[in-house]
Amino acid sequence: MTTPSKKRPPQGKNARDHLAQAAEVIRLEARTIEALVDHLDAGFHEAVERIASCDGQLIVTGVGKARLVGAKLSATFASTGTPSIALHPTEALHGDLGRIRANDVVLVLSNSGETEEVKSLLPHVRRIGACIVGMTGVPSSSLGRLADVVLDIGRVDEACPLGLAPTASTSAMMALGDALAMVVLSERGFSREDYARYHPGGALGRKLLRVDELMRKNKELPLVTPRMRVVDVILTMSRTPGRPGAALVVDEKGALLGIFTDGDLRRLLESGETARIEASVEEFMGRSPKSIPPGALVDDAERVMRENKIDQIAVVDDDGRAVGLLDVQDLLDTRV
Repeated sequence: MTTPSKKRPPQGKNARDHLAQAAEVIRLEARTIEALVDHLDAGFHEAVERIASCDGQLIVTGVGKARLVGAKLSATFASTGTPSIALHPTEALHGDLGRIRANDVVLVLSNSGETEEVKSLLPHVRRIGACIVGMTGVPSSSLGRLADVVLDIGRVDEACPLGLAPTASTSAMMALGDALAMVVLSERGFSREDYARYHPGGALGRKLLRVDELMRKNKELPLVTPRMRVVDVILTMSRTPGRPGAALVVDEKGALLGIFTDGDLRRLLESGETARIEASVEEFMGRSPKSIPPGALVDDAERVMRENKIDQIAVVDDDGRAVGLLDVQDLLDTRV
């Protein structure tokens, strides 16, 4: 049995050559992206307006590497508030045209603007009535002529030594597409809370949870009155599901007056005046507790807790009523 021979690197190549070539590729692609600024025009503005006001969905299509870039851009739009799907032009010609409606916007990516599959698709999209936004390096191409709006990436020299493999052109498409998505995001007024809604999984999703999704409330929220004895407050905390490390002190209307924590109990016991657990909790409660609204992000709550070196934070509504409690253990449980 013969052992496959290992391929040897080309003679005359060394690390310096490789790094120099890599640096030149990066510089060329960076220059290509920088040059996009000079191609921003009324077409970009119109594309933003068309996509932001679209009551259908954004459909992104292209062939080869452009299709892969389009798939990424479609995912970016979808995750930032613009319903979007990626569509293969060949599949579209074999039934998937049914995914397109007259109220959609179709973003078509083609550097040359003459890709056969794209040229075959465009007349059918026209007949359906969807808006066509073409992204191309040749505005005078078939794509440029048939599109309602043209996004010009300019004439691009590929970074490939052969001048063939899509490299700088796909980088330009990606950058211009990202710019389009971010401007549409701003136009739609898309917020961090909206972003959290579309990213519930993973570390990012956990950090973007809202406080009211994680806080202890209802039966898990220990609320006590200022005249309640410390010993009764302790019993309330112990009997509350989840055994929170604090109780919120409220008036008869539920307005937050203070907080009594495990730390307050420890300091009371360390003072040696254990008999004072029969006293009212208002003597020992923290009178200016940190609080946060229920609609705030858990990430913001964690920052407040960290900066103030506290393990619990009260959650109050717009009227100052205590509606929840966030404990450091809740953050640990979700790995925030």
